[in-house]
Amino acid sequence: MYVIVAYDVGVERVARVLKICRRYLTWVQNSLLEGELTPAQLRRLQQELERTIDRENDSVQFYILPQASVAKRVTLGMVKNQPSQVI
Repeated sequence: MYVIVAYDVGVERVARVLKICRRYLTWVQNSLLEGELTPAQLRRLQQELERTIDRENDSVQFYILPQASVAKRVTLGMVKNQPSQVI
């Protein structure tokens, strides 16, 4: 499955959340990562983030697609990092 993660977390947790997400996904731009994950990897990522965020103040959004080819990317401006389709 292809997963896009967007997060808005307190400044004191940004580095930890990014570090966790980058173990599984490709960093695309500030607070946005994406890539192919297995269902088990997605569960582990969600569990790790659940232990890290403050549920009262932070937000992590998961957009889950059956495959990367379903999504169409349109970028305006600079491309910070292009996800690789190589697994």
